[in-house]
Amino acid sequence: MTLTAAAVSAPGPREGGPARPLLPDAVSILLVDDQPGKLLTYESILSGLGERLVKASSGDEALQQLLKTEFAVVLLDVCMPNIDGFELARLIREHPRCQRTAIIFISAVQITNLDQLKGYESGAVDYISVPVIPEVLRARVQVFCDLHRKTAALERMNRDLEQRVAERTAELERDLAERKRLEEALRQTDRRKDEFLATLAHELRNPLAPIRTAVDIMRLKPVQDPVLLDCRDVIGRQMEQLTRLVDDLLDISRITRGSIRLERRTLDVATVVTRAVETHRPAIDARRQTLTVELPSESLTVNGDLTRLAESLGNLLSNAAKYTDEGGRIALRVTREASQAVIRVSDNGLGIPAEMLPKVFDMFTQVDQTLHRSQGGLGIGLALVRKLMEMHGGSVEGHSDGLGRGSEFALRLPLREDGARPEVPQDNVIPISTSRRILVVDDNRDAGETLAVMLRLHGGQVEVAHSGAEALQMAERARPDLVLLDLGMPGMSGYEVARRLREQPWGRELMLVAQTGWGQDQDRRRTREAGFDEHLTKPVDHATLIRLMASPRFRDDALAKLGLRA
Repeated sequence: MTLTAAAVSAPGPREGGPARPLLPDAVSILLVDDQPGKLLTYESILSGLGERLVKASSGDEALQQLLKTEFAVVLLDVCMPNIDGFELARLIREHPRCQRTAIIFISAVQITNLDQLKGYESGAVDYISVPVIPEVLRARVQVFCDLHRKTAALERMNRDLEQRVAERTAELERDLAERKRLEEALRQTDRRKDEFLATLAHELRNPLAPIRTAVDIMRLKPVQDPVLLDCRDVIGRQMEQLTRLVDDLLDISRITRGSIRLERRTLDVATVVTRAVETHRPAIDARRQTLTVELPSESLTVNGDLTRLAESLGNLLSNAAKYTDEGGRIALRVTREASQAVIRVSDNGLGIPAEMLPKVFDMFTQVDQTLHRSQGGLGIGLALVRKLMEMHGGSVEGHSDGLGRGSEFALRLPLREDGARPEVPQDNVIPISTSRRILVVDDNRDAGETLAVMLRLHGGQVEVAHSGAEALQMAERARPDLVLLDLGMPGMSGYEVARRLREQPWGRELMLVAQTGWGQDQDRRRTREAGFDEHLTKPVDHATLIRLMASPRFRDDALAKLGLRA
């Protein structure tokens, strides 16, 4: 990689400023790059922070420095000889002393969403592309330096507090006040982290939406070339993997905050099994694995959230597929044991060492780090399953006879014994017609146009608007039955468009659906308050959209116009 003036915006004397004396509590920053010119540039940018700067020109030299010194931040080039940035980041993360070290990647190569996810999965907290903006780099580095100082200060305070409580009871109140101040500072940092994860998920979901729609279109249109068929399936599988990684990022925050909510209904366990198997069978079939499903003759009824239960069972199926060789066997068996429904997923795959079994449900646990990373994932799936089972009043357990001898996981749910009949999920309703007047509103042209093509293939009469003002004009003229509305548009947001549509006499009964990269609980609450009927998080699968087009609400409206009733 050749360093040029266009590659790095190096600060002049006024931008970087003279080097400050070291702060009394200065922390160490490691600058790693195989090009001396770039190291000097980063040193000039960061010299005004008052922190200790250490330079390394290779991965080996960086590891030597890490063995001698604790660093708050490592500024790391991606493309280096011998050990590249991703591998070096993984090595850094494996060292116990580097658990708090913030790794920031800097890359001059073309950055894609996959590159960024690879960086985050290898242990990075940020990913910066060149040309580097000096003010942005200094600000980000300073945030992590301050966080490192605050965390270290809190640890020291906790140690001192334990000693002083026994010796000086009289000073306890002052110490507790300082501890609370530091804890509040960490809580604020944690809130900023949650906001960062939500923003990251939004930015990743926006480009995933047109990719998913394009794959759905390719599946609807006949393709004869086997190479193109393989390419389509590869794109689809990798897109699903990226979507799961984005969801995992947000689930980390939901688990730690305890903000997961359930939408309970009376369910037949067979419905949960069907939903999970339908979702994960393509991945199992792609690995030429055999899946056998055994259901009881009686109906086993539980009170639960269909989406979350199917997600939990799907996690077990996904793990079984990932850690079982191609051509392997997976079995799913449902039984009744006393007052519980038990769903077991077993395989003849990798297996789990005995010492790891008690830890597999802990956050970020990796049974085999090399294999785990090669299969993808962030190591939170089983932790989420345990949390969801506990929220349902049930449990999850795992068993394995050791490496190479397969594994078995079981979900246990309390049965509903009051005779309540299971509800039929909305997605089991047979569509009557999908011929609707639909308006798609999205400032991302790729997202809007590909979605329109897919909806037209299902019989929709679709128009597309790329701004709020254009959407209002088209809606006034076309009087759509259904509006699929992006929220984060420049000029006029989706919330403002929704408000103006609802003000029109003809707009009070239309079906208004938000489709957005924002999917937190507060986002869904805000769309409900703004008058939306549904909130769909990008990328939306086409089956969900077709169900909306075939909504019984449209059927009832159509019958009413004919003077009839359902």
